[in-house]
Amino acid sequence: MKLEDIMQAPAPASEWVLRQDCEDSGLDPQAVRAEMLRRIGEMRDSVERGLQNDAKSITGMVGWNAKGLWEAQDTLNAPLLVRVQAYAMAVNEENARMGRIVAAPTAGSAGTVPGALLGVADHLGLNDEQLVGPLILAAGIGKAISEKMFISGAAGGCQAEIGSSAAMAAAAVTELMGGSPRAAVHAAALALTNTIGLVCDPVGGYVEVPCVSRNAFFAVHAVSAAQLALANLESFIPPDEVVTAMAEVGRMMPPALRETAEGGLAQTPTGRQIMERMESGEMEPLPMSR
Repeated sequence: MKLEDIMQAPAPASEWVLRQDCEDSGLDPQAVRAEMLRRIGEMRDSVERGLQNDAKSITGMVGWNAKGLWEAQDTLNAPLLVRVQAYAMAVNEENARMGRIVAAPTAGSAGTVPGALLGVADHLGLNDEQLVGPLILAAGIGKAISEKMFISGAAGGCQAEIGSSAAMAAAAVTELMGGSPRAAVHAAALALTNTIGLVCDPVGGYVEVPCVSRNAFFAVHAVSAAQLALANLESFIPPDEVVTAMAEVGRMMPPALRETAEGGLAQTPTGRQIMERMESGEMEPLPMSR
């Protein structure tokens, strides 16, 4: 499956993706729809738990961010922005607390799709059944990307992980808002274009810092890409070429910047100090304030 194929599909693109997937897998379309609705429910459950919980993660580096943002005053008067960011962080903090989440496509990037898709839906008062098609399209976008590059920080840096999730979320939001298959695919390409080169540098090797806040930023990034595509703005570079470029950059990226905690933020003085505390068994309290 290529992004070009999805782009040329009849609307809605999710129906074409579903048909192709069921032909390949032999699965029943209604069973796939039911499973997607169940996963949306799991996403929502992780969001709700994360917004209510401020317990620290195992390392103590995160755990209170989503609840803190959700309960803080909206000083910018930007409720959609707050909702999307808080939802995304809620999922990733649940992951950091070893709670149940839906990897979309990975655990480290699990907050981006629900942050963007559920955030926009709840902002507009839409129901979960309306999200099934967009989530199917998101899966198709992820599949198309994964055929050129493994979707993991270890394989190609965070560009391959959260970049892919942002592309998936951007396409999903675009279809949710009535965008054409062409617009949805270009939204994905725009989101991916602007993540190329992003390194994977988890502090201490844990999917917490900068992963939690990174999901919040890239959930908003996905919504921004959808907004551009819905206004008929397109990626100058064809979508499949964007994926190829990301894959090539990922292969050029040194191992130190691919989830090894040997570069980037993980090797700052504070990052090294945290690593030393973890290695010595001093998991908490970490030398930072909430």
